[in-house]
Amino acid sequence: MGPHPAVAAIRLAVRRVLHDIINDHQTSRAYSGHQLVGGPPDRTAERPPSPLVLVACSGGADSMALASALAFEAPKLGIRAGGVTIDHGLQPGSDLRADEVVLRLRGLGLDPVESVAVTVGREGGPEAAARDARYAALDAVAERHGAAAVLLGHTRDDQAETVLLGLARGSGIRSLSGMAAVSGAGGRYRRPFLQLDRQTARKACMAQSLPVWDDPHNTDPAYTRSRLRHEGLPALEKALGKGVVEALARTAQLSRDDADALDAWASQAEASVRDAAGRLECAKLYALPPAVRRRILRRAAIEAGAPAGALFARHIEEVDRLITGWRGQGAINLPGKVVARRQGGRLVIRQG
Repeated sequence: MGPHPAVAAIRLAVRRVLHDIINDHQTSRAYSGHQLVGGPPDRTAERPPSPLVLVACSGGADSMALASALAFEAPKLGIRAGGVTIDHGLQPGSDLRADEVVLRLRGLGLDPVESVAVTVGREGGPEAAARDARYAALDAVAERHGAAAVLLGHTRDDQAETVLLGLARGSGIRSLSGMAAVSGAGGRYRRPFLQLDRQTARKACMAQSLPVWDDPHNTDPAYTRSRLRHEGLPALEKALGKGVVEALARTAQLSRDDADALDAWASQAEASVRDAAGRLECAKLYALPPAVRRRILRRAAIEAGAPAGALFARHIEEVDRLITGWRGQGAINLPGKVVARRQGGRLVIRQG
């Protein structure tokens, strides 16, 4: 008798991602010079070290299901599997819960396993600040251990919520594309569960008698995502019928494909709108489709020092009006003390 269907589903999702990681790892080693051309055979190149894959685990159902699947699948593929849990310090006893998660991960056979305490700031709101602190810690752990990848337990439900939050911000098609299956420096972060719903992960934990911790923040109406999860999405499903989550997740993928294509177009077009000195020419920018032009403007602002996370669509629209609605208006102030102004038919974006 095979495993429970939910367990089989999560294991298959993880197995597919691990195969991708192995292929990427082998390719990167080949290009980094570990394979010699000519000369005596290099015995060390014939047996490259096994890649290490970490799972980021909060102790919740999604990440515990992910950890169990990684522990089951990794040894069969010759992959070393470890885990890390982040203690945000936002709740009483969070350090004790982090210690419990470490014990559970070690009980699954993962090694290395560690807990990292972080200090959550206030910039961008509590949810964004916690996310920034968490990813900074995960990056540091991955680099310290030389991990090939870090697995994250985001599900299809999380993806649907992310799309709706992006829609509410009015941030454009890139925001509607939600979370990528592969992201981070060098494709460090992998999300195997984006095609699986939250209930599948919870059922997998129940079938394996895995203890899980339900974060009270996930039901706290003070948090936007919590309100969306427990009020917004149920209201949408009541009004529109079942299938809203699947449709939103599908929208994310379609939007990502479109956004990637437009980003590539903008990258190719950027050189053609700069003069010999590298300055942006307004007339040539005006001739481009708005979606392509605004991507070039956004990239120029970021290169000048504007923080990407603080640069919103309204900022780029104001800069765009220097191209499309020029009436002699003054400079546009952007985040990061960056200033955009039109001078002699050129668009100058630099720190003021």
